[in-house]
Amino acid sequence: MMMKKLTGILMAGMLMASMVGCGAVSVDGETKTDAPAASEDAGSSGGSGAIGLAVSTLNNPFFVTLSEGAQAAAKEKSVELIVVDAGDDAAKQTNDIEDLISRNISVLIVNPVDSDAVAPAVKDAVSKGIKVVSVDRVVNGVDVDCAIASDNVAGAQAATEYLVSLVGEGAKVAELQGVSGASATIDRGEGFHNVADEKLDVVSSQTANFNRSEGMTVMENMLQANADIQGVFAHNDEMALGAVEAIGGKEIVVVGFDATDDALTAVSEGKMAATVAQKPDLMGATAVETAVKLIAGETVDKEIPVEVELVTE
Repeated sequence: MMMKKLTGILMAGMLMASMVGCGAVSVDGETKTDAPAASEDAGSSGGSGAIGLAVSTLNNPFFVTLSEGAQAAAKEKSVELIVVDAGDDAAKQTNDIEDLISRNISVLIVNPVDSDAVAPAVKDAVSKGIKVVSVDRVVNGVDVDCAIASDNVAGAQAATEYLVSLVGEGAKVAELQGVSGASATIDRGEGFHNVADEKLDVVSSQTANFNRSEGMTVMENMLQANADIQGVFAHNDEMALGAVEAIGGKEIVVVGFDATDDALTAVSEGKMAATVAQKPDLMGATAVETAVKLIAGETVDKEIPVEVELVTE
């Protein structure tokens, strides 16, 4: 009789354990893939087999698309993906990454808010044997396993050359910069100034943190100080669209970067002159596919470039 009771207790315990093992993970309210959690011995990278994606912000269509691309790939590959949103707060992103480390992830995919500020947390992940893939922006001072990004310098140069062709050499222009310290800000600024410093008169360069409302406010202030601005290069489309709102009916040429849906509409309607097309969904998918290879112990390229192209009317 005692043997029958003991057997029943053991079977009930095994059933409860199996139910817990199938539970979905939710972090910061973000949607996770429906894939089952990987086993403890998954792959050769150690960890649980889960992948963490620390994204800079989901208040930007570009990074929403990047996250969606990553989630679609994770579902296809049947791996668990945990997405955390820093909300463009570097301190929060550090906490996000530490939380992912505590969850015993096997690979960290990081899209930094600030390429310098994120480094200590990423180093901590590396020290615990977690593989790291950076996406869209680099992690300064850390040798990550793979860096996936567009050629931001080349894209910005192409956009600025097009701006010159429309406003003419020597024209007064303004630059709306992204988040200070972000590698995309640094690279796009470099590409812009490679051309603008020789061919244009840059009368104002100010940050608007990749944000549309800030882009509008900063552009309004720029126009108050320099009413004769003829062109604007924005480090992303959100700021470019904010600049368009601030400009109103004035004939000022605006060029952006990212080719978001709203920006493409603005280009087709003649409100923006051009934008640089990236492929954020492909970036996200490639990051997850690379993470899966790392978990399996495969060798991956240290850098994977994603092509960009100029989109005009």
